[in-house]
Amino acid sequence: MILLKLPPLTSVAQARAMLETAMNVEFGTLPPYLYAQLTILPNSNLPAMARLQSITHQEMIHLCLAANILNALGGSPRLNPPVYPGPLPGDIGHDGKVLTLHILPFGKPAMQQGMNIEMPVEPIVFPQLKMLEAATVKAVTIGQFYEALDAYLKTLPATAWQAGRNQIEDKQFFPGQLFAVNNYADAHKAIQVIVSEGEGTRDDPLDFSKELSHYYRFEEIFRNQVLTSSDSKQGFSWGGPLGVDWGKVYPAIADPQLHDFSKEPAAAREAQAACTIAYSAMVDSLNLALNGNAAQLGIAVRKMFDLRMAAIHALQTPLADKHKVAGPAFIYKKI
Repeated sequence: MILLKLPPLTSVAQARAMLETAMNVEFGTLPPYLYAQLTILPNSNLPAMARLQSITHQEMIHLCLAANILNALGGSPRLNPPVYPGPLPGDIGHDGKVLTLHILPFGKPAMQQGMNIEMPVEPIVFPQLKMLEAATVKAVTIGQFYEALDAYLKTLPATAWQAGRNQIEDKQFFPGQLFAVNNYADAHKAIQVIVSEGEGTRDDPLDFSKELSHYYRFEEIFRNQVLTSSDSKQGFSWGGPLGVDWGKVYPAIADPQLHDFSKEPAAAREAQAACTIAYSAMVDSLNLALNGNAAQLGIAVRKMFDLRMAAIHALQTPLADKHKVAGPAFIYKKI
């Protein structure tokens, strides 16, 4: 569960700071989600792969929408790549406990981590099998974080918004999904998209486009069951198997940022270096795109493809322990 301590909003400057935190939270989920996705063996676990791909795709959109709101309020978005294992950006935790994220290969722990990140305040319990225990503490989720932000933005005068400032309206890579934020109505729509796609609504696992929200997609994979519509009180029930094979995964190490690659064969070191170059280039292009150079978004998407290809090569390159490989460590270095 993402738990964010909410400061009282009294100024546009504070709203900008919250938006930058939110933007970096969206970005911070990408490496853990991508690692789980990339470590699935080719031509296997296709339903799980499709769900993970849709989640990472939407996280990119959420990142851009949050940046659009920030730009409309006169801010200057800045991505700050986090360290793993470690917390997502911002004050994340409850009663002094922080959610520490790890880079994990595809498996139940990685799916549980995804559920922890996307968990609503009150996850819906569907009939059929024994459910996971839900947190009983009162918490502030990412949805409530955005709700508080939205409530403040609603109070701003029209003059607070700068229409057309550094907006990303991409029609090539995210057609119909990215839109400009020029006023409060646009910002409210963007927030609704981000929240509904992440955790759904309080009483419905579906997002605004009538697809399962991220939390329940992760839970489908974790349980290896499809969540289907039914005549139950909740409107959905756990149905047949999704077809997950936990054995169809590269033997990738967890938390590669903690690994000492200096002791690995040259081929493994070179594979990691290629991953670092591609990841760093992607971050740099995204920062340029979010600050007015819209053409850089296409370059960032291509760099993400470069990262995928570098990751595939790394995952096929043995470490000194021939039974282990390492996916990208997601280390940022200024190019």
